[in-house]
Amino acid sequence: MKRLHKIALGNEKYPALTGVRAVGASVVFFDHFPLWPDAHIVINVMAFFYALSGFLIVRIYYRQVEISGRWLSKYFLNRFARIYPVYFLLLTLVVCFGHHHDPWLLLKNYTLTHALFEHTPLLIQPSWSLTVEECFYFLAPAFMLLTRRWGFALAFLAGGLLLAAALGVSTLPTDFLHSPLFVLSTTFFGHFVEFFAGVFLALVVMKLEERKALRASGARATLAGVAGVVLLVGAMMLVYRHAPLNYTAIVLINNFLIPVPIAVLYAGLIRENTFLARLLSGRVAGLLGRSSYSFYLLHTIIIYHVSARLLAAAGHPALWSLVTFIVTWLASIALFALFEEPVNLWIRRKFQSKDESLGMTQTLFPAGSR
Repeated sequence: MKRLHKIALGNEKYPALTGVRAVGASVVFFDHFPLWPDAHIVINVMAFFYALSGFLIVRIYYRQVEISGRWLSKYFLNRFARIYPVYFLLLTLVVCFGHHHDPWLLLKNYTLTHALFEHTPLLIQPSWSLTVEECFYFLAPAFMLLTRRWGFALAFLAGGLLLAAALGVSTLPTDFLHSPLFVLSTTFFGHFVEFFAGVFLALVVMKLEERKALRASGARATLAGVAGVVLLVGAMMLVYRHAPLNYTAIVLINNFLIPVPIAVLYAGLIRENTFLARLLSGRVAGLLGRSSYSFYLLHTIIIYHVSARLLAAAGHPALWSLVTFIVTWLASIALFALFEEPVNLWIRRKFQSKDESLGMTQTLFPAGSR
């Protein structure tokens, strides 16, 4: 508990967005360990994380981005310090306990390139989204420079051209970008619109802040965002009720339509003083949001390697799911407070890499899948 007191909570510039990460991570958990059989989530939860990541990266770095060795080294060091240490720790534990020895498998998992190749086992199942995030981090400086020089539309067009190129590669007989469906479901290229929804929102927010017009009365954007998300979730439910599944409709809704109401919802959470914004801005939501990256990586390890093995003896699947949920959050808070955050800060101090981060937590994820 003493360590938690040293961690500043509630000082984020957009605290409701930190709370969103806690909710998103919890939804992912119950998709992997549902309260009752086949109660899987049809909403594209990762779109919430990707849009948030696009928003935060652009909001933090847009004005300072430059193509220089000094700036890029600081930028990538910050991304490494935030993402990699806890991933490395948990992956190493899985490798040791699972006795994984295949060098090619280990190389792809440790370098976070594993989700660019079909048929590559994910030693930490949710880590496929980290590959998506890392691709965005790598390309974000170029996208920001394009936007600053020629506008958002050209940067968006560049993202579309990358998707077209990836779809072209996917027609080749190789596990790399294996198929069009693989590209659209598992890679940054298929999910680029979700990131760009956050990028666009960041540009709008920065302009509003420059005019000192960020705050808005009422709840128009929040309600519109929620309504749009609910409408598209309803459409997804209809798609999933009919077999065989219409993957074109699924990709259209998940990758290209739902990012729009998500960005509108985030605008409402940033600008409007609603009950939902206040709820997501609380200290408990803030602590869970800050711990959500550890939770995101840890939850399937606990579910598959601990809870699933005990479930047969314990019975009461719904109760066991709730117990696992609580235990995983407690373990994640401890992992965040005792390892993730201290190591992140130590690396930055060691290499003298500090951001003017506006008091914002810079993780996606739970990622931001930061």
